[in-house]
Amino acid sequence: MPETTVARSTTSYFLGAFAVTAFGLALGAWLGWRTTGTLSGAATLFFICLVLAVLEISLSFDNAIVNANKLKSMTPIWRRRFLTWGIVIAVFGMRIVFPLAIVAVAAHIGPLEALRLAAARPEEYARIMTDAHLPIAAFGGTFLMMVGLTYFFDQEKDVHWIVGLERNMARFATVEGIEIAVVLAFLLGFSELLDPAAQPVFLRAGLYGLLTFLAVEVLGGLIDATQRTLGEAAKGGLGAFLYLEVLDASFSFDGVIGAFALSQNLFVIAIGLGIGAMYVRSLTIMLVDRGTLTAYRYLEHGAFYSVFVLAVVMFAQVLFHIPEVVTGLGGATLIGLSLVSSIRHNRRNGCGTPSSEG
Repeated sequence: MPETTVARSTTSYFLGAFAVTAFGLALGAWLGWRTTGTLSGAATLFFICLVLAVLEISLSFDNAIVNANKLKSMTPIWRRRFLTWGIVIAVFGMRIVFPLAIVAVAAHIGPLEALRLAAARPEEYARIMTDAHLPIAAFGGTFLMMVGLTYFFDQEKDVHWIVGLERNMARFATVEGIEIAVVLAFLLGFSELLDPAAQPVFLRAGLYGLLTFLAVEVLGGLIDATQRTLGEAAKGGLGAFLYLEVLDASFSFDGVIGAFALSQNLFVIAIGLGIGAMYVRSLTIMLVDRGTLTAYRYLEHGAFYSVFVLAVVMFAQVLFHIPEVVTGLGGATLIGLSLVSSIRHNRRNGCGTPSSEG
């Protein structure tokens, strides 16, 4: 590791992310002005891009930590490749190509046609997305709800933000499959409020969302098992590089799905998540260079509460319209409150060292 990196200021690590943020938010505002012709439209897309970036950063906080720990054991050349090639794969692969694939499948059109519609005929693209909103909401809402509930239904979880609620959820985690039961109850409950013709589509898409989450969990378990057998190959580079790319895909999946609760515009999603991915990359570099982590112990809690709220909102949107700005503001508020609580905890305990008490 170059010795000069130790003396770098915190701000210097994020200069590239700041530049991407300024460009991305300006592009989002321009897109809003171009599509609506109003200042309110420009401000709305500006705000949605900002909220998507915050959500991506919060949900990928663990990702940065895992990446940093793994990068320490990699050779310098493969470390640089991950921090350059890896960000290209992360931004353009998982945050552009993958959402486009979801849109294409949900709308029953080819990916090139979906991209062409998004770029040249946004009105037609929006109409197709509106028609496909029901299965997307069911699929995304189910996946997100599983992400949120699995975090809190964990009997080994001993750090609690909202203590009474989270301690009880951790206690009930001993009941096998309780989070699946809760999600299925939500699915059945909301389906009963739909027209009979729409119920099978809603339930089928929700079950696909549940199966997708379980498949991602199985993949994560296989990766964890494989990590123990990588040995020196992991330290060499290629094996660790592939491992980190798959891990990043698993971490970013919930953010990609959650983005549909805020916007169905492919370019808005790409801008917001791309900004967030740049901050995660910058944070990873800083953690590797310094070998330390400033602990914000409740930030994850706020992020996963916002994930659960987004899931409920996606279910509710099949019944009535909820403004995107309201949805984004709710998630941003939860994340902000958890950040404030984390800062207060760090000040009370001195130097921000995490403790085992909730």
